[in-house]
Amino acid sequence: MSVRLIVRTFSELCITAGALIILFVVYVLFWTGVKAAGATEGQINTLQNQWARGAVSVPGPNAAGTSVPSTSPSSAPTPTSGPTSSHAHATYREGKPFAMLYIPRFGKSWEWPVLENTEVGTLKKGLGHYRGTAPLGGVGNFAVAGHRRTYGDPFKDFPTLRRGDAVVLTDGTTWFTYRIEKKPYRTVPSDTGVIDAVPRRSGFDGPGRYLTLTTCDPEWGSSHRLIAWAHLDATQPVTDGKPAAFHS
Repeated sequence: MSVRLIVRTFSELCITAGALIILFVVYVLFWTGVKAAGATEGQINTLQNQWARGAVSVPGPNAAGTSVPSTSPSSAPTPTSGPTSSHAHATYREGKPFAMLYIPRFGKSWEWPVLENTEVGTLKKGLGHYRGTAPLGGVGNFAVAGHRRTYGDPFKDFPTLRRGDAVVLTDGTTWFTYRIEKKPYRTVPSDTGVIDAVPRRSGFDGPGRYLTLTTCDPEWGSSHRLIAWAHLDATQPVTDGKPAAFHS
């Protein structure tokens, strides 16, 4: 085999490998976002149709955190008006949406559906509620995961979260406004205590109504996790309009 043939063959292999890498990058940066946009829109439409029919998915008596005494630490006072009693008679459906989540700091158009469980397929459609953690607005820790990058980049701006930022959710009947306790904390994937009923290292010193957001770190990797904790600050019926937190 001549040197010229070897060089030409090697060059063709390099071109092919380069083309495959470019296609992969396009898939990661662009196509997963396109797929996520369609999937997320579908989940939002599902929720809106459910709520239009008066169907609200609420947690059952076996949901984690519902048996915790309804007291809260001094750093996170429990609001005087909590979730309705109907939040103890049904269960979130696996892989199905049950709430919408908004973070005003991420922009006026930032909105994502929350689905039950954090499986790979679920997180391609929106944010995922950690199975077994507290129900929305309930006593305990309502924990949610989302992609930092790919599939719509929902938590791309996660590091910008700061103490006092609002995280607003609705289940179709009630608005729940949580307030971020402090800037994001970096840890390793095995540190599961960050989603405990009273999350470790959060600064909370007793039972309360908490929210934990988690995503990957670094931005294009998954060796670590970024964690943001919040406490329930206020609730109001959706019939009263959007909460003031959207403008804070």
